[in-house]
Amino acid sequence: MRVIAGAFRGRRLEAPPGQATRPLTDRVKETLFNILGARFALPGQLPGFAVLDVFAGVGSFGIEALSRGAAACTFIEHDRQVLRYLRQNLRALRLDSRTAILSDNVWTARPPLPAGGFGVIFVDPPYRDATDPVRLLDLVERFAPALSPEGLLLLRQPTHCDAPPVEQLRLLRLDDEREYRHMHLLFYARRHTEP
Repeated sequence: MRVIAGAFRGRRLEAPPGQATRPLTDRVKETLFNILGARFALPGQLPGFAVLDVFAGVGSFGIEALSRGAAACTFIEHDRQVLRYLRQNLRALRLDSRTAILSDNVWTARPPLPAGGFGVIFVDPPYRDATDPVRLLDLVERFAPALSPEGLLLLRQPTHCDAPPVEQLRLLRLDDEREYRHMHLLFYARRHTEP
């Protein structure tokens, strides 16, 4: 696993052996950041906003965002073994001053609420936990208040699982969606008026 573009391009990220994490492939990561770069009018880059990496694993998404111009990233990860690798990756890239790690159970935690909100929130639950659309709906809606007015919340889930029901979204609207083999990426934006 490696950083594919930006300031840390080519730097390897350490990960625990086995199936403890499920990082984005280089191809999907490149496509995802191209979509984000086009959305924010910075091809391949991100503005200098804060990012929230939820179910962060070893930090692959958040570190890529920092490499491409994000000013700061908060990582939420609960697994102790994985947290060791996340901290190791951040130290190796000297990112301690631009990052924060929260060791919380995402399914019950309240999101941090920085001034101005997060420009991107990436929510990547373990696939075994991403099968209940109502549970996912609660998750994305709970994190919606942490999103900046023009930001995007991204949800990654397996294609064989139902997405959160669009008609039940209160704080978010579905802005875009993409499928890559067995993966479904949903892009949510904040509603600007109450439904």
